[in-house]
Amino acid sequence: MIKKDSVKKFVSWNVNGIRAVAKKNLSKIINDLDAHIFAVQETKSQRAQLTDDIAKISGYYSYWFDSVKKGYSGVGVYCKEKPKEIIYGIENKNFDNEGRTITLEYDDYFFVNCYFPNAQHELTRLEYKLEFNKEFHKFIDKLAKQKMTVICGDFNVAHKPIDLANPEKNRKNPGFTEQECNWFDEFIKSGYIDTFRKFNQEPGNYTWWSYKFNAREKNIGWRIDYFFVDSKNADKVISAEILKDIYGSDHCPVSVKIKL
Repeated sequence: MIKKDSVKKFVSWNVNGIRAVAKKNLSKIINDLDAHIFAVQETKSQRAQLTDDIAKISGYYSYWFDSVKKGYSGVGVYCKEKPKEIIYGIENKNFDNEGRTITLEYDDYFFVNCYFPNAQHELTRLEYKLEFNKEFHKFIDKLAKQKMTVICGDFNVAHKPIDLANPEKNRKNPGFTEQECNWFDEFIKSGYIDTFRKFNQEPGNYTWWSYKFNAREKNIGWRIDYFFVDSKNADKVISAEILKDIYGSDHCPVSVKIKL
């Protein structure tokens, strides 16, 4: 029997504390968006701290990868279809202790959910982040050699000047340093597609806004949340969106639809 193509919707959201956003209709948002996989980053919780209304949303399996340090980092996924395998981390304890990457394997594709380190004030973690970037890239390349690979998450970097409201003021700030942007260039050139920019080349499209100075209302933001697909499968991506009207975090969700 020939398998027919199906369109799957994926959503990614840095929730900046899943227990806090659960009080702001997280389960309703997940149900309303009706994604095949709904990925979350910066959960700031251990699995044992999650109540059933967070961990057991009807119609979804859920999987979690926590930081050893409590109240910090962490990623999770809600998925309608049980994966063949789950990969926790990127096979490097120096980074995996912070609970930054969880990967689901299905017959036709890998789905990778990631939360990149922040370079931090005065760039105190820039070297750590760049090392993570390098190891993450190696990990992704291994997957992409096997089958279609979908990558989502908070990369904690605005790639180009178009991706933040005030590029000149932020040239040497965390998330827009030359080193971080150069790595992003290398990642894309090595064979990965920024799905949003495949369809939209307009400025003013952001996914994160500071809580200060009414930044979100004024749309003074950064685009630091992404969906990537390996370039061999770029033609399977049929849409990519920023869901800016969904509140509950200082980030908004992003989504893609992919023909599988």
